Amino acid sequence: MIRHGQVNGYQDFVVYGHTDVDLTEIGMLQMKQMAERLRLTNLKVIYASDLKRASTGAKLIAMYHDVPVRVLPELREMAFGDWEGLPLAEIRHRFPEALTQREADLINFRVPGGGESVGDLGERICQAFDEIREREKGKDIALVVHGAVNRVILCQAMGLDLSCMFNIQQDYGCLNIIDYYPDKTLVRLVNG
Repeated sequence: MIRHGQVNGYQDFVVYGHTDVDLTEIGMLQMKQMAERLRLTNLKVIYASDLKRASTGAKLIAMYHDVPVRVLPELREMAFGDWEGLPLAEIRHRFPEALTQREADLINFRVPGGGESVGDLGERICQAFDEIREREKGKDIALVVHGAVNRVILCQAMGLDLSCMFNIQQDYGCLNIIDYYPDKTLVRLVNG
């Protein structure tokens, strides 16, 4: 499970969510390095969010593997409604009460304007990922997705409540490795 590379606007901590944005030169390099790192793995399929910051990385990884790349909108980052495309500093300035509400109820708070709650995101991602795992049972697969998506899957794998998701670091271009067995789940690498 890979987080996409660095994106334009990263230095201002812009909240992109469902907004499509390009990778920076560094982000492209991060994905090329990830492709090289995974070159000798035995991947059978690559899944990615349909947002180009993730699907671009999936296509770069696929250059070393003769496998399908399946692009799914269900694997998108969390929807941030009215906060989409705004730098974090502006959100803090314009929406202080909403931020306080979010901190008080992270799981259920929805950003106005069509935003998802963490609970909504968790349901969407767990359902999509469970379907992928069932469909690809026994195969080595790669997911190229987003920070919050990775955190949801890692929380599920480690038996953590979603309220802990932001206690898990997910750098641009990082790798997470999880093995699923019939009787247990083993998290081998986080944010590598």
